[in-house]
Amino acid sequence: MTLEETPEHRTAGADPGKDEYLRRRTLRRGSAGWLLLTGLGVAYVVSGDFSGWNIGLAKGGFGGLAIATVLMGIMYAALVFSLAELSAILPTAGGGYGFARRALGTWGGFLTGTAILIEYVLAPAAISLFIGDYVESLNLFGLTSGWPVYLACFAVFIGIHLWGVGEALRFSLVVTAIAVAALLVFAVGAFADFDAGRLNDIPSDGSFGANSWLPFGILGIWAAFPFGMWFFLGVEGVPLAAEEAKDPVRSMPRALSLAMLVLALLAVVTFFAATGAQGSKALQDAGNPLVVALEGDGGPTALSRFVNYAGLAGLVASFFSLIYAGSRQLFALSRAGYLPRFLSLTSRRKSPYLGLLIPGALGFALAAASGNGARMLNIAVFGATISYALMALSHIVLRRREPELPRPYRTPGGVLTSSVALVLALSALVATFLVDKQAAFLALGVYVVALAYFAFYSRRHLVANAPEEEFAALAAAEAELERD
Repeated sequence: MTLEETPEHRTAGADPGKDEYLRRRTLRRGSAGWLLLTGLGVAYVVSGDFSGWNIGLAKGGFGGLAIATVLMGIMYAALVFSLAELSAILPTAGGGYGFARRALGTWGGFLTGTAILIEYVLAPAAISLFIGDYVESLNLFGLTSGWPVYLACFAVFIGIHLWGVGEALRFSLVVTAIAVAALLVFAVGAFADFDAGRLNDIPSDGSFGANSWLPFGILGIWAAFPFGMWFFLGVEGVPLAAEEAKDPVRSMPRALSLAMLVLALLAVVTFFAATGAQGSKALQDAGNPLVVALEGDGGPTALSRFVNYAGLAGLVASFFSLIYAGSRQLFALSRAGYLPRFLSLTSRRKSPYLGLLIPGALGFALAAASGNGARMLNIAVFGATISYALMALSHIVLRRREPELPRPYRTPGGVLTSSVALVLALSALVATFLVDKQAAFLALGVYVVALAYFAFYSRRHLVANAPEEEFAALAAAEAELERD
C-alpha cells in the first residue's frame, strides 16, 4: 500500500477535524529574524570551540586534525549552501526531515528525521555532563558534578523554552555573544605566547605516511574527522526554526551563510591560538584545552579564569539551543504521524511542551545513568553524519527530478556542491567506527528499533494534512498532471 492509498490520505481532504488537529499543533510564527537565526546557528556549535575538538590531536596530530577540520569545514559549507536552497523551498519545522520527505519519500523522511533526532537528544545529555564538570571545577556554590546539576540544567532551560520561542532565542543570543567574545579575548592572550615550533610536538608512531606533521600517518586524518566536525556540528539545525522565522525564504539562507562564516573564523582562530600557545601534546587529552593553553604549567590567571567561566557560557548556549532543535524535530515528526501524535501538541504560548519535556526527561536519565559524555557525543555524531548524507542526497534528487521548482535561493555550484557534502558525510560516517566502534553500533541499534516501529506501524498512520505531507502530495499531483 502506498502512502497516497492509506485511509488517512484518502479521507484527509474531507475531514472536518483536520483544521482543529493543526490548530492544536501550531508554532508562533514570525518570532525570529535573521539575527536571532544566525545566533541560533552559532549557539548550536560554540561549545565545541571550548572543548572536544582537541581530542582529535591524539588521533591525527596537528596536521591530521588540521586537514580533517578543513575537509569537514568544506563538508559543512557545502551542506549549508544546499540547505539554504532547500529551506527556501520548504520552510517548515521539519527541516532536514521535510527536505528528505519531498525528495526521497516517506522512508527517506523518517530515516533522516530519526538520525537528526538521535543527534539532538544525545548531544544535550552529553553537554549537561560537561556543564556539571565545569560547575565542579569552578567550585560554583560548592556543587559537584552529579544528577542535581544535570536536573537543574534541564529544568531551568526547558522552562525558558516553555515560556516562548522569542524569549528563548533572545536568551540564547545573549549567552552566545558572551561565549564568542570570550573566544576572541582568549585568542588575543594565547597568540601572545604563540610558537609555531610547538604545533608538531607529538612524536611519530611510525604509521604509514607518518611524519612530524602527521604523527599518526594518513589514517590519522580520517580518524580525526569526527573531531574536526566539533567546530561546526549543529549548524545544520537552523532550518528547524523555519515556521517561527520572519520571512524564512530570505532569512534562512542569510542566517545559515553568516553562521557558517562566523564558525569558520572561530575554528581557525581557536585551533591555531590554542595549539601554538602550549603545543599539541599538552592539549590532546585536556578537558578544558583553552585554559590549559593559557596556564601551561603555571597557576590560574585572571584571563584563564575568565575563559573558564566563558566556557561554561558556551556550554549553556549549545545545551539550550540543542534542546530547541530536538523539540522542533520531534514536533514535526509527531505532527505528521511518524511518531506518536500527542508529542506535537502545543501550549497556549505555542511551545511543543511534550516535545520539550519528554526528550528532556530522556536526556536527563541518560546523563544520570551513563556519565559518559564522550560516548554520547560520538553517538550523536553517528546520527548527524547519516542525516548529512541524506540531506545532501535530497538536494541532488530535487535538482534532478524537479528542475522547474521555484528556487528563491540557488546553491552555488548546484549538485556539485551537494555531491561534495554527500561524499564527505559518508567518509565521516565511516570514521565514527574508527573512533568508537561501541558508540557507533549502539547508535545503529537505536536506529534499527526506530525503523522497525516505522515499518510495522507509523507509516500506515501518517497525517495527510501535515505541511510536509501536503508538500509531497502536491508534488505527486503535479507530476501526475504532467504525465497526463
